[in-house]
Amino acid sequence: MSEDLALTPAAERVLEVAGRLFYDNGIHAVGVESIASEAGVTKKTLYDRFGSKDALVAHYLRRRDERYREHVRAVVERRGRIAPARRLLLVFDALEEWIATENPRGCAFVNAQAELPDATHPARDVIREQKQWMFDYLRALARDAGVRNPRKLATSLLMLLEGATVTASLGIVPGAVGNAKDVARQLIGVG
Repeated sequence: MSEDLALTPAAERVLEVAGRLFYDNGIHAVGVESIASEAGVTKKTLYDRFGSKDALVAHYLRRRDERYREHVRAVVERRGRIAPARRLLLVFDALEEWIATENPRGCAFVNAQAELPDATHPARDVIREQKQWMFDYLRALARDAGVRNPRKLATSLLMLLEGATVTASLGIVPGAVGNAKDVARQLIGVG
């Protein structure tokens, strides 16, 4: 999935700066001038590598998606031999770690979706792919756990994860991810 192998050091700086600014301030609030300036490149360099701000936004989200996928898989896999049903709960642990280090303002994909109403924006495909991947990953874990209806469980778990992400970013419910994990535990049927 990665398109980033060919990025020059300057393009990497642009992508890193853009990602931070887009996430911290919002996509529409950040102009290419400020990205180029903070990355120490010209606007021409930014446009030569990414083509447009829209393409840069899509690239930023794709890079973030890759990092999140790696993070989730690493958390789920690092526990070694664990009952397949319990592996589903590790996704909540992954989310909790991600929120603590990478996601204080909520889900970057949901935030971007809210800012990009045009269904043809190139970032919208990246957003859909990210959410579809999460659903498919949960469904695969549920299938591995021998759940009778993996699709239904994956749907419920995805809704819990998404709701916990939003709720955690608002600070309304302390321990939002832990609460969602408790509900997930009941749905999965593990103690």
